[in-house]
Amino acid sequence: MQNIKISSPLNGKLVPLSEIDDPVFGSGAMGRGVAIKDPEGKVYAPFDGEITVFFPTKHAIGLKSNDGVELLIHVGMDTVQLNGKHFTDKAKVGDKIKKGQILLEFDPAAIKKAGYQTTTPIVVTNHTEFGDITFELKGQPSILLKADGSNSTAPAESGGAAPKKVSTSKAAASSGGDDEDAQYANLPDEERVAKLIMKYVGGPDNVRTAEHCATRLRLIVNDKSKIQEKKVENIEGVKGQFFAAQQYQIICGTGFVDKVTEEFIKLKPSLGAGGGKEAAYEQMTLVQKISRTLGDVFVPIIPVLVATGLFMGLRGALTSLEGVEWSPTFTLMTQVLTDTAFAFLPALVCWSTMNKFGGTPVIGIVLGLMLVFPALPNAYVVGGAANDLVNAGLTWQQAAGMEEWAGKVPIPLDLGFITIPLVGYQGSVLPALVLGIFAAKFQQWLKTFVPDMIDLIVTPFLTLTFSMALGFIVVGPIMHGLEQVVFGAVQNFLGIPIVGGLIIGGLQQVIVIFGVHHVFSALEIYLLSTQGNDPFNAIITCATIAQGGAAMAVAIKTVDGKKRALYISSAVPAFLGITEPAIFGINLRFMKPFAYACVGGAVGGAISSALGLAGTGMGITVIPGMLLYMNGQILQYIICNLVALAVGFGLTYALFKTEE
Repeated sequence: MQNIKISSPLNGKLVPLSEIDDPVFGSGAMGRGVAIKDPEGKVYAPFDGEITVFFPTKHAIGLKSNDGVELLIHVGMDTVQLNGKHFTDKAKVGDKIKKGQILLEFDPAAIKKAGYQTTTPIVVTNHTEFGDITFELKGQPSILLKADGSNSTAPAESGGAAPKKVSTSKAAASSGGDDEDAQYANLPDEERVAKLIMKYVGGPDNVRTAEHCATRLRLIVNDKSKIQEKKVENIEGVKGQFFAAQQYQIICGTGFVDKVTEEFIKLKPSLGAGGGKEAAYEQMTLVQKISRTLGDVFVPIIPVLVATGLFMGLRGALTSLEGVEWSPTFTLMTQVLTDTAFAFLPALVCWSTMNKFGGTPVIGIVLGLMLVFPALPNAYVVGGAANDLVNAGLTWQQAAGMEEWAGKVPIPLDLGFITIPLVGYQGSVLPALVLGIFAAKFQQWLKTFVPDMIDLIVTPFLTLTFSMALGFIVVGPIMHGLEQVVFGAVQNFLGIPIVGGLIIGGLQQVIVIFGVHHVFSALEIYLLSTQGNDPFNAIITCATIAQGGAAMAVAIKTVDGKKRALYISSAVPAFLGITEPAIFGINLRFMKPFAYACVGGAVGGAISSALGLAGTGMGITVIPGMLLYMNGQILQYIICNLVALAVGFGLTYALFKTEE
C-alpha cells in the first residue's frame, strides 16, 4: 500500500489525535488522523479533488482527492449543536476543488464564547487503503502515522504536499490485475471498477444485459468461460462475485453499485435498453422461473405489508400499556392502518400481477376489489362455520335464506342447471394471482382483433366480465382450496415445536444461494392474512444474523488490515437484513463459515419455534425487524437473535483457521 502526505487544511497547532478531549476521534475509531488546536478560522482544500459531504450545519466537510484519499474535517467538538451559527460556507457538496481553495470560514471566538471547543480533528476515513500517512503544516514538525498504529514526528516542513501519485506496480495491484491496469488507477472509483469489470468479464461483446439491485451488478454473459472470476474478485471496490439465477452477480455495496452500473452501461450504451430479466428467464430452470415470477409479483407490494406490520407492532405495544385507555375513535383509526392492506389484499395482488404480465394495472385493481366485495361472505368464515352447519343438520343452500346464518354460508348463484356457491376471497393470495394472469393474457388476446376505435370500451368490459365470472365460478374455488392445502401444510410444519424452526432456520440461506427464496413471499403473505402474524419471519431472521456473525468472526481473525476492513463492510449489512455480501463475499468463499452460520440459524430457528415467536409483518429482519415484535415479544426476539449470532460467530471463531 502506498504512503501518502497531506497538507493541513487549517492553520493552528498540529497535534496527534490522542491529545484531544474526544473519545471517538481520540481513540482513532473514525480513522487515522491529526487535530488542529486553536485554528485561525478558515478551512482550505488540502488537495485537488471533490467535496463529497458538506453537513447542513456546516461544521463538518468530507473531501475526496483525485488520488482516492477520503478526508473528514470536523470543526470543533459538539459544534453540530450550533446548527450552522458562526459558520459561513464558501463551497458546496459536489464542487470540484483545487488545493488552497477556501472552503469554509468560522468564528473561533464566538464558538468558544458559546461554550464549545474549536479543536478540529482531521481524519482519513479510508486509512486502511494506505500505508504510512504524513500530515504537514508549514513551520511545524510533521506527524507521521504509521500503518502499524505507531506515531512519530519529523522536522518542520517548509510546506505541505498533495498526496503522492501511486506507482505503476502498486496501481496495478490496487486494481486487482496486471501492470497495464495502471491506466485506470487515477480514475474515479466507480469508473475504475466498471472498466476493470468489463475487461475481466470478457469485454462488451460478451455482455448481453446489465442491471443492478441494492448491492449487486447483475450481468448476463454469452460465454462464462471468458470471465476471469479471480481478477474480478480482486478489484478494489468489489466485495465478491458469484453466479445465481443464471446471472453473474458482482457485489459492490449499497449506493456504490448504482454508480458502477451507470459507468458500466456507458461502456456499452445498448445495455441501457434493459432486457436483463428476459434474458435471465431464458436460462433459468422451471423452479427458478416460478420463484422469480412470484418475486416480481409480490416484491412490489411488500413495502405496504412492511408498513402494515410496523403499524400492527406499534398498535400492539400501545394497547398493552397498563392503565391506559384509548378512545374508540383512536382504536378505529389504528384498525384502519393495520387492517386495510390485508382486507383488500387480492386487489394488491391482482394489480401487481396484471402489471407483471402486461395487462392494464387499474383493471387488476378493480378485479381484485370484486373478489372482496363487502356483500360477499368471507371464504375463511364460511370454512370455519362448516362444522356448525353439519351439527345443525342443514345444507348451505338451506341455511342461505336464514338470517342467523347470514355471512357464514355462501350466497347461491342459480344458473338453472347448477347452483354455484359465491364467497369472497378476503386475505387470499392464489385466487387473485391466477385470475390476474388470466385477465392479463385475455386482455392481450382481445387487443389482437378488437378495433382500436372501440378498444377503450370493449376490451375492459369483456376483460372484467369474463374474468369475474371465471374467478367466482372456477378459479376462486379451486385456487382457494389448493391454497388451504399447500400453505396449510407448510403452516402446520412451521407449528411443529422446535423441528420446523430447526430445519427452516438451517436451510433458508441455502435456498437464498439458489435464488428461489422469493417463493416464500406468497407464504408469508398468506400467514399474515390468515393468522395475523408471520412465524417464518422470526425463523429467517435467525438464519440472517448467524451469517453476519460468522462473517464478522472471519473479519476479526483476519490479520491483513485491508482485507479486515473489506470483510467488516461485507458483514455489517447482514445485521440490517441483507446477507448477500456476507455470504458471497466471505462465508461461501471459505465454506466452513457458511456451514457454521447455518448451524447458528438452525439453533436460533429452533428456539424461535419453541417460543412461538412470530412477527406482525414481513420484509425486514434482524435490527430493523425489532419493530415487528413490539407486541410483547421483543425480549424473545432479542434472545433468539443473540443465540443465533453467538453460535454462528462462536463456531467460526473457534474452528475456522484463517490459513484455510
